[in-house]
Amino acid sequence: MSNASIKKTINIVIPFLLGGGILYWMYRDFDFSAFRQTFVNDVKWGWLLFSLVFGIAAQIFRALRWKQSLEPLGENPRLSDCIHGVFISYASSLIIPRSGEFTRCAILSKYDGTSFSKAFGTVVTERIIDSALLLLFALCVMLSQLKVFLRFFDATGTDIVGFLNSFTTTGYIVTILCLIVTLLFLWYSLRKVRILSGLWQTLENVKEGIMSLRGVRNKPLLAFYSVMIWVCYFLHYAFTFPAFAFISSMGLTVAVVSFIVGSISVIVPTPNGAGPWHFAVKTILVLYGAAATDAVAFVLIVHTVQTALIPLLGIYSLAMLGIRRSR
Repeated sequence: MSNASIKKTINIVIPFLLGGGILYWMYRDFDFSAFRQTFVNDVKWGWLLFSLVFGIAAQIFRALRWKQSLEPLGENPRLSDCIHGVFISYASSLIIPRSGEFTRCAILSKYDGTSFSKAFGTVVTERIIDSALLLLFALCVMLSQLKVFLRFFDATGTDIVGFLNSFTTTGYIVTILCLIVTLLFLWYSLRKVRILSGLWQTLENVKEGIMSLRGVRNKPLLAFYSVMIWVCYFLHYAFTFPAFAFISSMGLTVAVVSFIVGSISVIVPTPNGAGPWHFAVKTILVLYGAAATDAVAFVLIVHTVQTALIPLLGIYSLAMLGIRRSR
């Protein structure tokens, strides 16, 4: 087996092992017989299906923003191809985490003749914008909820040190492993970008793509798209709360805090955040008073349903591109 094949295998296997290991640890003592009762009789599926609308909308807003950021570079791909590229990129990342950034650029390069390196530069810019918005949102939530957390700890006689001490040894090991894998993935991604950008012209194109925001004609519209992406992501998550009687009464605050923590946790490179997302959201729900068994059931159902949407959209886009190519 060649070095390239070994690296590709590692890229696929390690994220699955990490995510699977965390899921096994979380669900090793879970009562799946009681879970089947919840799954069949206690879930309001209409709310879960409705939440998927916002998952689709978030990806469409991402495609709209991407098309707009490409225009100053002289690239004018079809909007439909931008949407298909985004849909397929999310499906691709289920197999190889974070591969979607490269996949969607390849889609535009193949079907619209868009410069791969320029498109990749705009994707880098997108990630910077999204990270900045998430950080800003997280800081606002933390500051606004500081008194709530302090009241909670005071009322329960718990302090931060006590909360940290409540973590088991396994919990600390899981957290440390997530951090190590994330750092290794970031190192590998940077190395991969350097290899990809071996030619000076490619480097210049990437740089031009990153700086494309300077030439965007309608910056307020770009800002609107960026905000709506995160609004839709939040609604995609928040509208799952009414589907569960044991979660619906927890309110908007819990939805916001758990959404933020869950969004940050997916930086750990596992398929669609499987494992780290479950662990992070479940921990926040329990912190706010949910029963551990209810919280574990909630994250399992929500993540499974919303993840199932991703390959369906990817298959749809592949089919549409295939039909167009056959004409």
